[in-house]
Amino acid sequence: MNIKGSSEVLTIILFFLGAALLMAKVSGQPRVSVQRYGMIIGLKPEKIAYYKELHAATWPGVLKMIKECHIQNYSIYLKEIEPGKHYLFSYFEYTGNDFEADMTKMAADPTTQKWWKETDPCQFPIPTHGPKEWWSRMEEVFHTD
Repeated sequence: MNIKGSSEVLTIILFFLGAALLMAKVSGQPRVSVQRYGMIIGLKPEKIAYYKELHAATWPGVLKMIKECHIQNYSIYLKEIEPGKHYLFSYFEYTGNDFEADMTKMAADPTTQKWWKETDPCQFPIPTHGPKEWWSRMEEVFHTD
């Protein structure tokens, strides 16, 4: 390819790139930023069956509030780390712009408050939890798409 040909290809690529960016802006679909969260908390052994039962039939209002607060791909895992010591690990993706405001909104929701009255007695914070922390946030050390 000669210089003239390569400059024409570059012009075409730039044209399509600009068109794609313009279409994204015109369509009103902002690019969504995803923040990943890993959290951990203890689970009382005598409450395991009840906790699983609750989550097998999570209340629709709780699920609705989770979505309204920009949380997606929410999963909770259970593992016995040492004999008799059970922990929950949660993973979710946050796509909003103000995590603290969305968590305040969730905490103010009456259905979520009733849900937490059921789930909180099943759990206990880990020994190294931070101030005002129930579930403890974990540090992400690796991620791949």
